[in-house]
Amino acid sequence: MEQKNTTHFGYKEVPVADKVKHVAGVFHSVAGKYDLMNDLMSMGVHRLWKRFTLHTSGVRRGAKVLDIAGGTGDLALKFSKMVGSTGQVILADINASMLNVGRDRLTDLGITGNINYVQANAECLPFPDNSFDCITIAFGLRNVTDKDAALRSMHRILKPGGQLLVLEFSQPDGWLAPIYDTYSFKLLPKIGKIFSGDEESYRYLAESIRMHPDQETLKSMMTDAGFERCDYNNMSAGIVALHSGYKF
Repeated sequence: MEQKNTTHFGYKEVPVADKVKHVAGVFHSVAGKYDLMNDLMSMGVHRLWKRFTLHTSGVRRGAKVLDIAGGTGDLALKFSKMVGSTGQVILADINASMLNVGRDRLTDLGITGNINYVQANAECLPFPDNSFDCITIAFGLRNVTDKDAALRSMHRILKPGGQLLVLEFSQPDGWLAPIYDTYSFKLLPKIGKIFSGDEESYRYLAESIRMHPDQETLKSMMTDAGFERCDYNNMSAGIVALHSGYKF
């Protein structure tokens, strides 16, 4: 089969080799106001989605956790407290600006003893096989160029018995779709322009959500990558879904 030389960046087609650069530009632009924009875009509900993710993880003291695309550290902060002094959390992000914001934020909060920071591409994670008890990626998978490669990379470094959790925007229930489209393509870019001076980055974010695989497709992709007992929970009428899978 002939390999495709282009991929989607929102609704645009760009060379595969250029997508990382384009995505990096978006997150360099929004990094400084990322937390504010998350609150505005979701009306604060993203905190509940992340709380459910933390609860579902079942992470205990002494565990080793990797948070991919960890951004400003919302999940890493909580995981650091859950694993305690005998555990370890690694906050990984491909984007240096986001990683720096996360490091500065957590350091200012006094989170230093059991957390490390790694700039890494999810498609080729720089960790040994069977390293982590739990891996999370929240609102990051849709920005990855080769999602199948990323899922295989996550499976490789997960310990047997470990769990992957993918929190991501997904396909909303049919009745909600028209309302959600209006919000995403009419209001969201305007909110981005008003509060961050960057309308185009938030237009891309809306488009990237639409291009992301739906719930059943992502479940199948996880199974194909080697994960077992794959399932998902819809939240907010399917606007967001939490996918889970295990390595045995």
